[in-house]
Amino acid sequence: MSQAFTKSMARNIFFGGTTFFFLLLVALTFDTMQVLPKRDHRENITPQVASGKHIWEKNDCIGCHTLLGEGAYFAPELGNVYTRRGPEFIKAWIAAQPTKSPGRRQMPQFNLTDQELDDMVAFLKWTSEINTSKWPPNIEG
Repeated sequence: MSQAFTKSMARNIFFGGTTFFFLLLVALTFDTMQVLPKRDHRENITPQVASGKHIWEKNDCIGCHTLLGEGAYFAPELGNVYTRRGPEFIKAWIAAQPTKSPGRRQMPQFNLTDQELDDMVAFLKWTSEINTSKWPPNIEG
């Protein structure tokens, strides 16, 4: 490389790189737009799932938990808790809080009714069925 780096060489590298990455962006966007509709399962939203989502939001569960990788990292990921633990465990766990175990983070008691617990479980079941391409990678949350 004995020759000098000229302005025209820099310009060609800039425009070539810009063109390459723009085309890459277009290709990835096109691929995403082809894949996402196949992974959509909004048609499975029932009134019970919607009610569970409302309970999730009303009690600010995302303030401590993550759901599909989004939220706070104070408490475990709940995107796959339904498949990991099952509906009866989820209901019993929420109803038994706080555990008063010293040195552990404590979940507050929300005093949810049996119907609200069922709705929350329905929401967590629906969430566990989302095709997330194995995200988050940690099985235990």
